[in-house]
Amino acid sequence: MTAPNGLRAIPTDDRAWLMAALADALAGGAPVLPFATETAGDPAPEAVAALQRETLPEDTAVVVRTSGSGGVPKSVALSAEALRAGAEATHEAFGGPGQWLVALPTQLISGLQMLVRSETSGIAPVFFDGGDGGFDPKRLLESADDLEHERRYVSLVPVQFSRLLDLAERDRGAADALRRFDAVLVGGQGVPLGLRRRAHALGVALRRSYGMTETAGGCVYDGVETGDTRVRIRDGEVQLAGSTLALGYVGDPALTAQRFIDDRDRDGSATRWYRTGDAGELLGGMLTVTGRLDRVIISGGVNVSLDEVERVARDFAGWGSAVAVAAAHPEWGERVSLVVETEEGAAGFDEVRAAIRDRLGAAAAPEWVTEAEEMPRLSGGKPDLVALDEWLGRLRAGFREVRRVHEDAKEER
Repeated sequence: MTAPNGLRAIPTDDRAWLMAALADALAGGAPVLPFATETAGDPAPEAVAALQRETLPEDTAVVVRTSGSGGVPKSVALSAEALRAGAEATHEAFGGPGQWLVALPTQLISGLQMLVRSETSGIAPVFFDGGDGGFDPKRLLESADDLEHERRYVSLVPVQFSRLLDLAERDRGAADALRRFDAVLVGGQGVPLGLRRRAHALGVALRRSYGMTETAGGCVYDGVETGDTRVRIRDGEVQLAGSTLALGYVGDPALTAQRFIDDRDRDGSATRWYRTGDAGELLGGMLTVTGRLDRVIISGGVNVSLDEVERVARDFAGWGSAVAVAAAHPEWGERVSLVVETEEGAAGFDEVRAAIRDRLGAAAAPEWVTEAEEMPRLSGGKPDLVALDEWLGRLRAGFREVRRVHEDAKEER
C-alpha cells in the first residue's frame, strides 16, 4: 500500500532493496526511511505509519532517525543534494572515490552515508555483519579481503576502532591489514588522544570525523571543513552551514525553527546555520569540539563539563569506555560519577581522579566509579545515556535498601 506522503520504509537487512530504493531517491524518486527491524529504539510499525502520514519538507530524499543518545530520537529530512554533497566532499578530502567496508548500522546516517558514497561513485560496498556476539575485529579485517578497489575506506566508532588497535598491537598480520585502508574514518564521539597516538604508532590512516544526521554525516575532518561547509562559534556553540544541511525535522516545525536559523552576512545575503548544541573552539582555523552544552553540571557553584571529564579519563589505559554522569550530593548539589567497562590492566581510580582534579579542578574530580561488564550502547555505538542512568538508579536504590536493612538490624541489637 502506498504511503500518503510516498515515504518508503525499507528494512536495512534487505540490502538489495535498500540500495535500489536509495538510488531511486537520489535520482528524484520516492523518499526512503531505512529502519532496522531488530534494533532497540528503532521505530515500531505504528511509528513508521505515523511518519508516512506526516507532511515531508519539499525535496526530501531520505528520512533518518537520530540515535537518540540523550533522549527521544528525531526524524531528520535530508535532500538528495545534501547527501550527494556530503559524499562528494568526503571523497575529495580523501583523494578520490574508493570502496567502502560498511560496518555501521545503515539506518543511521553514519552507515547510510557509506551507501550514498558508494552510489555516487558507482563502486559497490562490502558489508560486514559484526560477528557472533557483537563486533569482532578479526572478522572485520577478514571481510576487508573482499574489497577489490585500489582505494579502501572504512568508517567506525571509537569503541570499534579501539578493539581493532588492540588486535593490531598484538598481531602483525592484523596491523598490516588495518594499514591497507587508505582512510579509517572514526566519528560519532570524540577520538581520545590515546587512541590517536596508538593509531599513529601503527601507521594507521586515521581520519577524525565530526558531523551529525542534520549535516548528512561528517562535514569536518580532523578539525577542517569539507566541501563548502562553514563553521562558526556563537556563545560557545558550534554552528555549521553549507550544502549538507538537512531540510529540517519531520513533524516538528518548532524544533526546526529553533535549530536551523537564518543570519545575514555582511553583504546582506542570508546564510542558513545549524545550531549543533556542541561546545567548541576555533584555534588557527581548526575546530575543536569540547563537549555538549547540555552536558554541564553545577557542583558547589562551579560549572563542570562531563564531556571534559570523560576526555581526561579516556586517556588512561583501560578507561577508553569511561562515561561521566551526574550524581546528587547533599553538600555540593551534584558531583561527577564515572562508569567504565571492566578491563584488565586498567589504571587505578585514584590515579585517574587525581589527573582530573589537576587538569579540571576539584569540582570535576569524580567521587565514585562504577564498573560495568558491558556498557549499554545504542546501535551506532554511542553509550546509551538514558539506559545507563536507569541502570545506575536501580543500582543506587539497591544500595540504599541494603544500607536501610543493615541500619534496622543494628537498631534491633
